[in-house]
Amino acid sequence: MLNVGKDRVVFDEEYSDLIQDAITRSTIRGLVGFGAIKAKPMHGSSRGRYRDRSKKLKRGRSSGSFEGSKSARNARKDKWITKVRALRWRLKVAKERGTINKQSYRKLYQQVKGGQVRDVKHLMDLMKEAKK
Repeated sequence: MLNVGKDRVVFDEEYSDLIQDAITRSTIRGLVGFGAIKAKPMHGSSRGRYRDRSKKLKRGRSSGSFEGSKSARNARKDKWITKVRALRWRLKVAKERGTINKQSYRKLYQQVKGGQVRDVKHLMDLMKEAKK
């Protein structure tokens, strides 16, 4: 009913006799309606300790303090995924708006997949050419 776990359900002591008599879902729903059954608020994680730690980590972040290669910190595959998702989204929007037709969409989509498109600007240039 409340979409919460057992630990977050709270019963009001004043309505204990009504709660014991409640059998059907509709009566439970009614009790929830006038506040005999409630859900405890969400209990989040405190970010205080993290905040203190991040202040310490900020010190010593010059270029000499980085450990690991460029690709070790930002994986090549993650960069690829981000780029391809951006390009595919642009293609999808262009197709929905009608700026490119189905054939050119398919052709450009395959070019994106094959790694022939460098970035969004390059894709826009290719779309202009496809329009002509």
